[in-house]
Amino acid sequence: MIVVSPAIAGTIIAQSGTEEQKTAWLPGLADGAAKLAFAITESDAGTNSHNLATVARRDNDGWILNGRKTYISGVDESDAVLVVGRSEDERTGRLRPALFIVPRDTPGFEWKPIEMDVTAPEEQYACFFDDVDLPAEALVGGDVAGLDQLFAGLNPERITIAAYANGIARYALAKASAYAKERRVWDVPIGAHQGVAHPLAEAARQVELARLITSKAAALHDAGDKAAGEAANMAKLASADAALLALDRAIQAHGGNGLASEYDLAAYWGVLRVARIAPVSREMILNYVAQHTLGLPRSY
Repeated sequence: MIVVSPAIAGTIIAQSGTEEQKTAWLPGLADGAAKLAFAITESDAGTNSHNLATVARRDNDGWILNGRKTYISGVDESDAVLVVGRSEDERTGRLRPALFIVPRDTPGFEWKPIEMDVTAPEEQYACFFDDVDLPAEALVGGDVAGLDQLFAGLNPERITIAAYANGIARYALAKASAYAKERRVWDVPIGAHQGVAHPLAEAARQVELARLITSKAAALHDAGDKAAGEAANMAKLASADAALLALDRAIQAHGGNGLASEYDLAAYWGVLRVARIAPVSREMILNYVAQHTLGLPRSY
């Protein structure tokens, strides 16, 4: 929820919400008093907004929402869920992306936890929307809502995930460095051996590079630069890879102690491994970079 509420939901409402929606949600999202989960992922569509099966149809002055979502974070902690579905364009008859705020206690909205083997700060849920009756003001961005409103929230999410991974990486390297200076074998600290020092130094280099691209992405996003999308995707990928490397090297430097709860390292592996998959997989980021950075033909 730390990532989703302000980074995605807050940004989307700030840029595309009505004045009433901004007044209702932004102060609470800013100070942590309110929380919004974000629901886009579906079993058959992933995050492809063009193939989502969650659809809203007009009903008098409101909407009726039907569909399913999976791997939605922190629903149990949220006040409402910002749902990405599709609605019919009255001019063309085509379905287009649409975003709706669905309070957690709305009739017809149910959620069930997904059992996970990964240790993470929040649980994952499958969400079910069965004839959920929503008022007109639940729609975010009005009738012209679309991909621009959606991606306004996805870029800061990628930047936040990158910063999150960078923080864990720095924590792991700090723990490993302190241990390598204190742990003595054959009367010298193990950090004096290049076999321990060099892997940590290489990880530190990768983490610093990841932090630089993350800073660039954040600066571009704050400036409203369209290049923020490219930098945000690169930052998310670089930071997830660098953090996993740093954590692995930190665990290795601790030996068997690296897996002990007392040393507080191994529990972070699952969270960082998820960062390679969510909110967008490294393969899709590489597709994006190949197409938009290198100008190569679209591969999907």
